[in-house]
Amino acid sequence: MIAAIIMVVFPFAMIFAALSDIFTMTIGNRISAVLIGAFLLVAPFIGLSWPEFGMHLAAFALVLTVTFGLFATGTMGGGDAKLLAATSLWMGFGPALLDYLLLSTVAGGAFTLFLVFFRKSTLAVFAGEVPILRRMIDEKDVPYGVALALGGLLAFPESPAMLWVFERMAA
Repeated sequence: MIAAIIMVVFPFAMIFAALSDIFTMTIGNRISAVLIGAFLLVAPFIGLSWPEFGMHLAAFALVLTVTFGLFATGTMGGGDAKLLAATSLWMGFGPALLDYLLLSTVAGGAFTLFLVFFRKSTLAVFAGEVPILRRMIDEKDVPYGVALALGGLLAFPESPAMLWVFERMAA
């Protein structure tokens, strides 16, 4: 049951966040709350020691502090900041968090470049006829939840929770 929660909740929440950001340019607080709640639910069962659990909380707190600083300066959206922190809770301090941050940054840069060129292309005129895509074409902001979701999904196999699932599957 714990393995099923791990393998379903995190990927679903990340995909939902990306789609929500694409279509509404917002990431609801519920998505971050579900990620935080699910992690707190499964953490006691995946073999984390108290110090390891504390490091997951510290990763969450540090990322939340930095991203809210970025939010306060207008560099990052509030939903992005909360999603980044909630995802960092799952990754903890370690290779998974570094992979997540790096992959999200690269994906964000690539997605931003794609949007800049797409919004200036003639294809945007035709895509603009599709009401769902109209908002993304007209907005000046980048739905960065897409990059955060992609980075999170790619780094998730290295997270302590998924490593625990892989150990159970191998046994």
